[in-house]
Amino acid sequence: MDCIFCKIINGDIPALKVYEDDLVLAFLDINPDTNGHTLIIPKKHFTDLDDIDLNTLTAINEVSKKLKKLLEEKLGCDGISLLQNNGLVQEVKHYHLHLKPCYKDKNSIETIKHHELISDPKEIYKKLK
Repeated sequence: MDCIFCKIINGDIPALKVYEDDLVLAFLDINPDTNGHTLIIPKKHFTDLDDIDLNTLTAINEVSKKLKKLLEEKLGCDGISLLQNNGLVQEVKHYHLHLKPCYKDKNSIETIKHHELISDPKEIYKKLK
């Protein structure tokens, strides 16, 4: 399979992993929209919301709660958006949930427009570990 997320799961492509268990893997986005932008993916390949089973979806949501707390504690974010895309707007065709921290001192729209305001994901990773 030529899926970039499956390659990350298999260890063919490195990732800054912040959580892993038997069903789920979470890692920092290499092209983040904000500091701490994290992706949660199932280890089994599912294309989108129509394809994923409820057990795996529940596992992903449980991990999102854990990571929300981690991001708040370690990065001091003031809120977190959860986003999941399907169909045309889904860049990688492997189900994934985005956790995008928001900060009072940085307008999230401005960080998307001005990526120079976003820290290197490796620096964020150090804070989370």
